[in-house]
Amino acid sequence: MDWLRSSTKLDNVLSRADNRVSHALRKAQSQAKSLKTFIFAVNLQVPGKDQHSAVFYFATEDPIPSGSLLYRFINGDDAFRNQRFKIVNRIVKGPWIVKKAVGNYSACILGKALTCNYHRGHNYLEIDVDIASSTIASAVLHLALGYVTSVSIDMGFLVEGQAEDELPERLIGAVRVCQMEMSSAFVVDAGPARGLGLAKVVSHEKSGDDDDDDIDEKKC
Repeated sequence: MDWLRSSTKLDNVLSRADNRVSHALRKAQSQAKSLKTFIFAVNLQVPGKDQHSAVFYFATEDPIPSGSLLYRFINGDDAFRNQRFKIVNRIVKGPWIVKKAVGNYSACILGKALTCNYHRGHNYLEIDVDIASSTIASAVLHLALGYVTSVSIDMGFLVEGQAEDELPERLIGAVRVCQMEMSSAFVVDAGPARGLGLAKVVSHEKSGDDDDDDIDEKKC
C-alpha cells in the first residue's frame, strides 16, 4: 500500500516513472525475473483540501486463465467492469458512529456507486475510484477520517459473479488497514515524478478468528 498526498488528484499511478512498485518490477524484469508478473491495483482517491490516494497493489506470477471471469474483467470494456467491480468491507475496530455510518459488514458494486477509471497497461490494471463523485460517499468517508487513528478496517476486492458458472466468488485480494495517520501520507509532486517513499501504515497479521456473519449488500 501506498498512502499518498498531492495538490492534485493522482491518476494512473502505476504509469508514473517514480512509482516504487512499477519501478521494482521494471528492475526485476531487466534481470529476466518476474517476467509473467501481473499487477492489479486499486487507487481510492480521497477528496479534500489536499488530495490523498490509498493505493493497494496485488500481484500474481501465475497466468490468469483465459476465459475466466477475472480475465474477462481485466480485458473487458468499462461498461462490463462497472457492473462487476465489487468491494466488501468490515469494520474490525472503531467507534460506534463509524460502524453506524459505514456498517459493520457491507458490500458495494463500486462502478455503479462511484466513478471508476480503468487504466490497462501491458502488465497491469489500475482502477482509480473517485470518491468525490458521490456526495454521500464523500460525507461518510470524511466522518470516518475524523476517527481514522482509532479505526481498523478490512477491505476485499472481487469481480461479482452473476451466473452459476461464475460462482463461488473469489477475492482478487484483501487488505487490513489499521489506525492510519493522515499525516503519514507521502507527498507526491504533481509535476514531473521524483520518486515515491513508503507511507507509515501499520500492518497486522489477522488473528485467525473467522467471522461467519453474513455480508449485507448496502449502497455506498
